[in-house]
Amino acid sequence: MSFSLYAYLPILLMFIVAAGFAVGNIILSQFVGQRKRTRTKLMPYECGKDPVGSARERFSVKFYLIAMIFILFDIEVIFLVPWAAVYRTLIAQGLRTFAYVEMMLFIGLLLVGYIYIVKKGAFDWGERARREAEAEARALHDAESIRARKRTAA
Repeated sequence: MSFSLYAYLPILLMFIVAAGFAVGNIILSQFVGQRKRTRTKLMPYECGKDPVGSARERFSVKFYLIAMIFILFDIEVIFLVPWAAVYRTLIAQGLRTFAYVEMMLFIGLLLVGYIYIVKKGAFDWGERARREAEAEARALHDAESIRARKRTAA
């Protein structure tokens, strides 16, 4: 078996097409896109949190709660992939009904968890939640400024 760079040509072609697509979209957006510079568009965007105040302030617990919920559901959904991979094997072994009921039970539990989270208001990012987060940020900022004044006074 001899080594040939020609065998790697499809991979090189795939990289060229991907890079060309990315560069082409950027160039196209420069020609076609609107250029209205507003105060809101020029403001930096930081992961759903308005960038006001110090970069050292604490985040609301709600941010961490959403991150944990994402990880939880993401990991649970990953369990669907192995099930789907062995489903035909299970059908061949005569376990079609068992495998189907098992996965529907799993998906049902996911759905119950999701409904519970929605009912608890974990995804409520309305005006009330924004005001609560801003009030919490102001309180933390005030506490930090009081500590800073005490340090400079000492």
